[in-house]
Amino acid sequence: MDFEALVKQRRSIRQYLDKKIDRKLIDKCVEAARLAPSAHNSQPWSYIVVDDEELKNKLAGEAFSGIYKLNQFAAKAPVLIVIVTEKVSLTVMFANAYRKMKYHLIDLGISAEHFCLQAEAEGLGTCMLGWINQRKIKKVLKIPRDRKIHLMISMGYPEHRKDGVSKRKTLEEVRKYNKY
Repeated sequence: MDFEALVKQRRSIRQYLDKKIDRKLIDKCVEAARLAPSAHNSQPWSYIVVDDEELKNKLAGEAFSGIYKLNQFAAKAPVLIVIVTEKVSLTVMFANAYRKMKYHLIDLGISAEHFCLQAEAEGLGTCMLGWINQRKIKKVLKIPRDRKIHLMISMGYPEHRKDGVSKRKTLEEVRKYNKY
């Protein structure tokens, strides 16, 4: 599939088939994420793949409870991916402070999209989730206190696919040449 077709096809999937995903496909997606660019090549991420059904159900129960119930659909995905934000280099920390930016969060987004695009190319569906109970996720997966979790990804074979591109602004609405 060419890149433009891949990008047009990829959407957030919220309904999954009850079908196991081969770990070779998951690893292909993590490899695509691993190769993503990052500020000062800091690679401020690690990916925890949760495909054990019992653990996945426990994780989903905690991650999507209380005010986070909005994302309970993700509990039906056969795989949950937890992206852990790792420590960044002093150079990146300085750049973050100087520019009042959080480059590591941009890096996480790029890496996560690499993951999702590779999943799409493999016939899998994904949904990035930011509305999650970080504290409970860290407890279930024994993630150190000084790490953060900004994103999770639900992953599985889509129950059904829609054709066409979802509603987007036009090119003319988002593109400007040479001035605002």
